[in-house]
Amino acid sequence: MPLMDKLKLPIGIQTFREIRDEGYYYVDKTGFAASLTKDGKHYFLSRPRRFGKSLFVDTLKELFEGNRALFRGLAVDDTWDWNVRHPVVRLSFGGGSYLEPGHLAAETLIRLADIAEDAGVEAAHNTGPARFRSLLRTLHRRTGQRVAVLVDEYDKPILDTLASPELAKANRDYLRSLYSTIKDCDEHIKFTFLTGVSNSRRSTSSPA
Repeated sequence: MPLMDKLKLPIGIQTFREIRDEGYYYVDKTGFAASLTKDGKHYFLSRPRRFGKSLFVDTLKELFEGNRALFRGLAVDDTWDWNVRHPVVRLSFGGGSYLEPGHLAAETLIRLADIAEDAGVEAAHNTGPARFRSLLRTLHRRTGQRVAVLVDEYDKPILDTLASPELAKANRDYLRSLYSTIKDCDEHIKFTFLTGVSNSRRSTSSPA
């Protein structure tokens, strides 16, 4: 009997679509993802890097966008309502540089503008919280479905600047105002999932 082809190990891969399309090993967490969406609305997960947070966030994105072909044969395939597709606002702060004053605000505006462009809506307003709020409201009204908000490494702009206390505080205050939008726009939101990066040497409070 011929040996079965070995699947590849998804080392360093954080994209669910690539894992499924390219034949990588995948530990099925989709049943857990579905349970989260049924049992609650707002979640926060803090774990060290290389823990699979970004891949899980990407899995949630594909799930809410209703890309069923990627989930064939997985736990969620027969239990998810694939007839409903939710708009997704996904922000990741893992790859940015926040070591200078104003960098965080500028990066946030650019990323929100990119999301708006991909969705075919106007990137209104010139502050992060106002643009975020407008984007959530517009996507909900345009699609008739509430928005899934996914934020990866929400606290990196703070952790990166711990050596500069004033800048760390400024970044924390900015993020607090940005994430307060989630509470203010609850009527437009279907689900929220934020991840943070644990720091073994020093802890920091959530800006939310």
